[in-house]
Amino acid sequence: MATRTDAPTRREQILKEAARLFAERGFHGVGVDEIGAAVGISGPGLYRHFAGKDAMLAELLVGISDSLLTGAKRRLAEAERVTGSGTGPGAGPGAGGAAGPEAVLDSLIEGHIDFALDDRPLITLHDRELDRLRDADRKMVRQLQRQYVELWVGVLREVYPAVAEPAARSAVHSVFGLLNSTPHLGRPGSLPGRAVTASLLHRMARGAFAAVAAG
Repeated sequence: MATRTDAPTRREQILKEAARLFAERGFHGVGVDEIGAAVGISGPGLYRHFAGKDAMLAELLVGISDSLLTGAKRRLAEAERVTGSGTGPGAGPGAGGAAGPEAVLDSLIEGHIDFALDDRPLITLHDRELDRLRDADRKMVRQLQRQYVELWVGVLREVYPAVAEPAARSAVHSVFGLLNSTPHLGRPGSLPGRAVTASLLHRMARGAFAAVAAG
């Protein structure tokens, strides 16, 4: 993912190029030989890593849902280590600068923005190709996504206790829609710098949550 600094494995290279090509031309518009050529191996050589295109698609979509959830859990765990008592209302910033719910929410937003800016092909792929997954894989994606949403809902309600759970859940889905709109913002070169775009998306997300609380 965006935070990885070591060199990608051949398997990861294949997945990255498959995601790019699938997003650009559609799942059925890309052949195994083309994916192989993009990473410098023969099409048949891909079968040493994946059973076929369906397996690549499943690993991409299940993988990104799992990665988002794992990253969010890690951010909460880091906050709990700082506060020593979780992220509840009593764990707000205090002596020693402990990370409270506001900081945790900001951290979650930052993590999702990293995904939205750095993995744009996967957003397109999810929107277009999710229904092509086998039932078991599609159910896994949905299960991981529900857990991810509920994690955000819990943090959001700690920041804004007066917001009812259904409203918080709707707000989280709406903010995901906002952040996941990055593939529609134009070509990367037509956007402002990454830092500027990330800052804008962050302010918009916090503004949306504040508006729900104010309403």
